[in-house]
Amino acid sequence: MKVLLVEDDESFRTTLALALRRRGCEVLQAATRQEALMHAASGGVEGIVLDMRLGSQDGMSLIPHLRQRLPQVRLIILTGYGSIPGALEAVRNGADDYLLKPASADQVLASLQGRATSSPRPSATEVPSLARIEWEHIQRVLHDCSGNISHTAEALGIDRRTLQRKLGKMPPEE
Repeated sequence: MKVLLVEDDESFRTTLALALRRRGCEVLQAATRQEALMHAASGGVEGIVLDMRLGSQDGMSLIPHLRQRLPQVRLIILTGYGSIPGALEAVRNGADDYLLKPASADQVLASLQGRATSSPRPSATEVPSLARIEWEHIQRVLHDCSGNISHTAEALGIDRRTLQRKLGKMPPEE
């Protein structure tokens, strides 16, 4: 399956792309609206994973443009800022599914293939570890603070040196 992954967070995009490749997908990566439209025009894409927020741009506004170029492709919205109104808006705009970060590569792939993405009660293997959730939250706040360590530490309510230690560690396994 050829997947277009549109995500502005480079570390998350790279990690998810690698996980999808391990599951047999060919992954095209885009960090901006322009890159996404360029890849969509190239053809052959069978699934799209689109971040709801692309830096200062709204990923939702990209849905109609992608739908125009690729009307039959499954389009999944992936967001760290989930809400019921957001999910409804995504579906109204043409998204086929709406997943909350941190979604596993298996959940993303299942959604792209049109299979159910969650069970009523998630199994222990589907629930990310607390360390993984903390790491992803730190990455999201760091991104929102434009990479500024001092501002990120202040926003998280922790010491700057503590934040630097946490950032120096490898991301926890899913």
